[in-house]
Amino acid sequence: MRAHAVVASPIGPLTVVADDGVLVRLYLSPPDPQADLGARDDAALADVAGQLGEYLAGEREAFDLPLRPRGSDFELAVWEQLTRIPYGRTTTYGAVARAVGEPGGAQAVGLACGRNPLAIVVPCHRVVGADGSLVGFGGGLSRKRFLLDLEQRDARLF
Repeated sequence: MRAHAVVASPIGPLTVVADDGVLVRLYLSPPDPQADLGARDDAALADVAGQLGEYLAGEREAFDLPLRPRGSDFELAVWEQLTRIPYGRTTTYGAVARAVGEPGGAQAVGLACGRNPLAIVVPCHRVVGADGSLVGFGGGLSRKRFLLDLEQRDARLF
């Protein structure tokens, strides 16, 4: 059974979607009206909302949620690699490409990051350009900067 919830956040409302309790989508912007969100059920997604709230308050560094993103084998490999980037750290598209066995695939990694259906939880915001610049983020660069600043600030506290 598909269900969704809307979570208030400092970067705007986040819409989370689950199938049978497994997170399948997180929208940083309002979803397309044609998107299959299922019924709104905040109680069914309370754990997702709680963990997002903790993360955005600087109280959580990693998510412990069942996930089921859909994508190509390459996209799934990239998204899995993104979950290995430590909180408060960044890496480059090229480094992710090398880690998934595609040393010349930085641009393909960028495309996979852009298709990441679970942004924030699968931290594509931690991937930057080869020169350290902020490039590409489906939620907009201001949200990417917010998330990186949040993690940098919290990383310095420990």
